[in-house]
Amino acid sequence: MAQFTGFTQAGLNFLQDAWINNSRSWFEEHRAVYDNDLVKPFRLLVEQLTPTMLKIDEWFETRPAIGKTISRIYRDTRFSHDKSLYRSRLWLTFKRPNRDWKEAPAYFFEVSPDSYQYGLGYYCPSKQTMDIFREEILNDTAKFLQVIRCVRKPFTLVGESYKRPLIKQQDEKIATWYNRKNLAVMVSNQQIDDVLNADLPNKLAKGFKQLVPLYDYFMRVEMIKNIPKL
Repeated sequence: MAQFTGFTQAGLNFLQDAWINNSRSWFEEHRAVYDNDLVKPFRLLVEQLTPTMLKIDEWFETRPAIGKTISRIYRDTRFSHDKSLYRSRLWLTFKRPNRDWKEAPAYFFEVSPDSYQYGLGYYCPSKQTMDIFREEILNDTAKFLQVIRCVRKPFTLVGESYKRPLIKQQDEKIATWYNRKNLAVMVSNQQIDDVLNADLPNKLAKGFKQLVPLYDYFMRVEMIKNIPKL
């Protein structure tokens, strides 16, 4: 099986140029670069990560295809004021199949022309999801503190927070999680040469395995959310 050898500078330049030119004629003229220098390495990266990811969750979607684990470069402009046709970044995700993919906890890796990021989180969790998450924190705070020990370097917690704390005088270690409207733990890096390196799958696999306790916690929230109400 072919191995991932890294993305190319030509592929990164394509992302920038596609966003700047933003025309179908330009894209079709340069489609070979898109296919060979972006889609192909993304597929190889997914394939190389798949054994690790299936050990984390055997139900992950792992098909190395656009719309399954790999994002589309085409933007949906129907409900957006920004009518740009193409994205300047691409990403992959490992998550369980879900009718509303924005609700599923997902591992992700994203690359843009001059930076990359990877981690674990929700794209857009519902209020119900975050309410259950907070309830679980209060039900067993000691367990939660044990879980978040995995969120150490190189990862940091990100996400929008409420302007006012939901509980006054709450321990800061808890409050920084409890008061989030949405959340993810991620690495953001501008050392773009990292993605040109064949060692990228090992870097991602190591980081993804580090976050397994938090992924399992998210999946407990999902299990509670899906329990039928009597």
